[in-house]
Amino acid sequence: MSEAPSVLFVCVKNGGKSQMAAGLMRKVAGDSMEVHSAGTKPGGSVNALSAESLLEVGVDLSGEQPKPIDTALLARMDYVITLGSEAKVDAVDGPAFENWDTDEPSERGIDGIERMRLVRDDIAARVEELASRMLSAKP
Repeated sequence: MSEAPSVLFVCVKNGGKSQMAAGLMRKVAGDSMEVHSAGTKPGGSVNALSAESLLEVGVDLSGEQPKPIDTALLARMDYVITLGSEAKVDAVDGPAFENWDTDEPSERGIDGIERMRLVRDDIAARVEELASRMLSAKP
């Protein structure tokens, strides 16, 4: 394990929710935490509406690309967070695993940028709580 607490956010495509969570965590924790994201079946690009909703709160995802899970990276993380019920990661010794069943506004007929803002705000609240837990656990 590294000196700084570390977290890997995982969703299926690594184009939306896990990228959002990683970007928001980098904003909250800065250099005090090692932050990664990955997908169980990575897509081709970051979701444009996800990126747009993050720019509204000062998080820039330009330059990010969906990537697969790196098993060596996975094994050395402190936390592995899956977002949504579709992303499945085989547990390994070392990291603590958590699943976040995030808000899904499309189930309520909310789509587009409005949907992404609600998803972003839900993930942001969870990221803040996790950052607080992780940073208070380290000496």
